[in-house]
Amino acid sequence: MGIFGFLEKKTKPVVGLDISSTSVKLLELSRSGDRYRVETYAVRPLPPNAVVEKNINDEEAVAEVIKSLVKQSKTKIKHAAVSVAGSAVITKVIEMPAGLSEDDLENRIYIEADQYIPFPIDEVSIDFEVQGESPNDPDQVEVLLAACRTENVESRVSTLLLAGLEEEIVDVEAYAMERAFEFVLEQLEDQDNQVVAVLDIGATMTTLSVLVDGKTVYTREQLFGGRQLTEEIQRRYGLSMEEAGLAKKQGGLPDDYQSEVLQPFKESVVQQVTRSLQFFFSASEYNDVDYIVLAGGVASMEGLIELIEEKLGTQAMVANPFASMSVASRVNAAALANDAPSLMVATGLAMRSFD
Repeated sequence: MGIFGFLEKKTKPVVGLDISSTSVKLLELSRSGDRYRVETYAVRPLPPNAVVEKNINDEEAVAEVIKSLVKQSKTKIKHAAVSVAGSAVITKVIEMPAGLSEDDLENRIYIEADQYIPFPIDEVSIDFEVQGESPNDPDQVEVLLAACRTENVESRVSTLLLAGLEEEIVDVEAYAMERAFEFVLEQLEDQDNQVVAVLDIGATMTTLSVLVDGKTVYTREQLFGGRQLTEEIQRRYGLSMEEAGLAKKQGGLPDDYQSEVLQPFKESVVQQVTRSLQFFFSASEYNDVDYIVLAGGVASMEGLIELIEEKLGTQAMVANPFASMSVASRVNAAALANDAPSLMVATGLAMRSFD
């Protein structure tokens, strides 16, 4: 249904490839009836500055990492679903006359899109999806329009080609997160009409997605992430960035690390969560959320969930999209459980196999 694959539905099997600022994550899912299974997954770090704020700077370096992921995971699938950051995409719900053919609708979209997009129309990739009848006029339908600078799409497509994969779908991170959230929603005590804030805290970027009854109503990105903890370890203990990153994961830091470095960082995370929610409340009709779900590499930090619940008085949990899935024998289940919070976007992308 669209032109560039942001929203269109396909049935060809794909691997989900989440290209972040510091790593690439690959995930392959299968489905039998209503049951999903993790067939394989792999995570690899990126060279410094290969991707900056989710924009690919060095296509060859990223392609080499993807090649190594394909080899490590042993996936046989050659088609991939990737995503662009929400900040790179303009979305707008517009109304169009009902009953238009797809070609006529596409032509009308192109004619009208110019007024919603602050870039020359020949520099953007556009896609659309009919959402249903307009609540205001039965003769109109609501159409979700998505537009992204073509260069953001093309850099991902050409990187995949360099890696020996074919681009099947270019999605939007927020939509991938929403798709994966289905597996988290079923873990909540009360699933109906829940207002849930999902905070994906990566290495350099934190993305807030607020979902109401499973549908995204708000997204916002801000510069904050786990790298700030790594940099503080590096500065305080005179380590290289690589040494600091390893020490953060494996331990062995001086006795004052917990009180002088880790606890202040966790307090900073709580401040970022609070600030993100305040932006949401000021921009919406809501003044509270029912749950906070933490995703990303920072999510599993010991004591963080308890600190958020204590400071904000809201139920919180760590995202695990695989809680109800089976796992293939070749997958390291313990490693998957550890990486699960950072695989939400990859999960949503891999699910495009079943559209």
